[in-house]
Amino acid sequence: MTLPAIDWSATLDETAAHLSRMIQIDTTNPPGGELPLAVYLESVLSGEGIETHVLRPTTGRGATIARIRGTGRAQPILITAHLDVVSVQRDAWSVDPFGGVITGGYVYGRGAIDDKGMLATELMAMLLLKRHVVDQRVSLERDVIFAATADEETGGLHGLGWIIDHHPELIRAEYALNEGGRIRVVDGKPLYAAVQTTEKVPHSVSVRARGPGGHASIPLPGNAVAHLARAVACIASHEEPVQLLPTTREFFSRLSVVWPEAEVARAMADIVSDDAERARRARATLCALPMYNAVLRSGISPTVIAGGKQSNVIPTEAVAYLNIRTLPGDSIDALVGRLRGLVNDPAVEITLESRGTDAPASDHESPMFDAIAKSVSGIDEKIVSVPYLSTGATESARLRAWGVQTFGLLPFPLDADDESRMHGHDERVPLASLEFGARVVFDIVRRMSVQAF
Repeated sequence: MTLPAIDWSATLDETAAHLSRMIQIDTTNPPGGELPLAVYLESVLSGEGIETHVLRPTTGRGATIARIRGTGRAQPILITAHLDVVSVQRDAWSVDPFGGVITGGYVYGRGAIDDKGMLATELMAMLLLKRHVVDQRVSLERDVIFAATADEETGGLHGLGWIIDHHPELIRAEYALNEGGRIRVVDGKPLYAAVQTTEKVPHSVSVRARGPGGHASIPLPGNAVAHLARAVACIASHEEPVQLLPTTREFFSRLSVVWPEAEVARAMADIVSDDAERARRARATLCALPMYNAVLRSGISPTVIAGGKQSNVIPTEAVAYLNIRTLPGDSIDALVGRLRGLVNDPAVEITLESRGTDAPASDHESPMFDAIAKSVSGIDEKIVSVPYLSTGATESARLRAWGVQTFGLLPFPLDADDESRMHGHDERVPLASLEFGARVVFDIVRRMSVQAF
């Protein structure tokens, strides 16, 4: 099907201008205050005749839902991103973090990558779909829904979960595109698109030790701080067993073909082989690399430790907190039980404080994954798309648990330096990557919605 050509240079200018304006609307969470940005998006979308709603979960918080209707032959597709951003340390930035500065081939600002950059590409996908498809009297097979949500960065009480609970009819879809994946630049070239099809599940666990208190001049047996230190050291040295899930099996199998380092590429191929010895050696090689070790096993990270208020008083209690990320399907209750047996100290109590959302993986053999892979390779045929288990948590887990096949892809080719700026200082997105993102998101939506494309 032939559709009108798109001027991608002009589209990049428009995308960058929208992203700059979005960054200038400060949505640092807490407190969030996303409503002005939600209203801005509503004005842009409704101004082009797109059906749009602004939702107000609570005072000052907002979400924008837009829909371009199709024939209904297929169920809707959802494209979603969040409006809120994390805080900044202003004096560590070289530019105004909320200035939306465009300079040197980059758009700078908090949210340029996470997640206003993606929001800008999804906004453009809706505008391009309206201008270049619907206005050309081309029918869509399915509705296309755009959801810009609040409160992702602090747990989503007023975000996607609120919409699912209060307005599910506005976003119910068969497939969804969200953040969560990556387009990795290796040795200066985009190498692969890691398409998130599943994610590890975050939990908070406390380790609390109790003992006698008193003046520090008289050492006491049973010191709570000492018990806690031994427990944390024991836990930190523990590793959960390696598990090769279907997603990670496919991830390593596909990536082994293109990975530039011979030893790592061989390990990726060997870990999925039926040869037990080759697989054992491969596990040792890959687990020595923190990024791959994290996708091969449930992980435990001590993050907070506290006890006592002054140096000459022995406290009666000391506590540490663990951030535990389980592989999908791995029982957090069983893991906590293993930690209790490992520590084996009656003075130490290990408690599951909160548990994350476990959800089934999305299908990497589905039409949606295929559309993503073809859209990426249509722009750069050298980029291979691989299903990916992310170690970080996203709102995609809520959608998957709700029955929506959800795929994560931050659609910007980024090198390690630019990717490390996300949640850091001088966050920025290259203009070339922003254009890539606008092109790929629109093409995914077009492939999924236009009949016989």
